[in-house]
Amino acid sequence: MPEDLIAGHLTPWRVWDRGAARPVLAMHCSLAHSGAWLGLAERLSGVTVTALDQPGHGRSADWDGVSEIHGLTTRIATVMAESLGEGGPVDFIGHSFGGTVCLRIALERPELVRSLTLVEPVIFAAAKGHPAYAPFRAGHEQLAHLLKADGRAAAAAQFHAAWGTGEPFADLSDRSRNYILDRIHHIAAQNPVLLDDAAGLLRPGGLEGIAVPVLLIEGGDSPPVIGAVQGALAARLPQRRRLVVSGAGHMVPITHPGAVAEAVQAHLDES
Repeated sequence: MPEDLIAGHLTPWRVWDRGAARPVLAMHCSLAHSGAWLGLAERLSGVTVTALDQPGHGRSADWDGVSEIHGLTTRIATVMAESLGEGGPVDFIGHSFGGTVCLRIALERPELVRSLTLVEPVIFAAAKGHPAYAPFRAGHEQLAHLLKADGRAAAAAQFHAAWGTGEPFADLSDRSRNYILDRIHHIAAQNPVLLDDAAGLLRPGGLEGIAVPVLLIEGGDSPPVIGAVQGALAARLPQRRRLVVSGAGHMVPITHPGAVAEAVQAHLDES
């Protein structure tokens, strides 16, 4: 894998040449790595997909535990987008936390964005006022309390049960469990942005000003708060299309890459 110091952080990336130079930048979910995009990337055509290992994930340098992690990831992705597009716009695909980074770039650097594909972007603050929000937040904050009480294993199992691929945490391989355990503290560190919108992703007029096509994708079996988030985003984005993949959960781009790739390909072809 190539790697470089980007925004002061050692960052590796993977590249899938799918028949044309049109650049796509893919941002993975928390507790994953760039290889999570393999199933989707190999089903696309007419593009070159680049996927980063985000701070503390894959082969990337560890997160220092001090830097604001959403801002750091955004700076890295912004520099990579500038390089890939040589100053022009690129297509962004983001899943979960990665989706919120893509959304932030569309708001802060719109000239870099040709299209957005947001797979369950977890800007949970968008769901405030929806009946699903309060019970979700209570459970999510419990995870942070577990981490403070040195309940790393319990926090990881709770998180994986809600946001994983469906198998129990105890049934994962030792390698997979340890990978999650080593990074579960990232989840609590994201709360200021994801729960309380500290980065201003939901600021008045912001989403309404995104002038590129946006594809919103979610799993039909995902936690209810996801539908609330997607509905809130769809109500404000001027050029949006929404896809619900039946039988899928939060990890829909990994578990159902065919259905996701078909929609993404059509979105790219039309953008």
